[in-house]
Amino acid sequence: MKKLILLLVILTLVLAASIWGASRVWLNSEDVELGFHGYTALILGGTASLLLGGGLMALVFFSSRRGFDDKVFSADDED
Repeated sequence: MKKLILLLVILTLVLAASIWGASRVWLNSEDVELGFHGYTALILGGTASLLLGGGLMALVFFSSRRGFDDKVFSADDED
């Protein structure tokens, strides 16, 4: 139980540091002007990255659940 609480605290601190860092970059870049195409590219790129990451994590999850990760082949194994 203590390990779970420690893990949650560490992950929360990492998330908070990431949000703080992203907000600092966002607020300090006032000189940068993004037009319609810039915001569109930003939104599409972020959405595509999240979908790709989620899809790959789903593949890892389903592969593990169906036992595909349990089969190991080695050239040294004899039949």
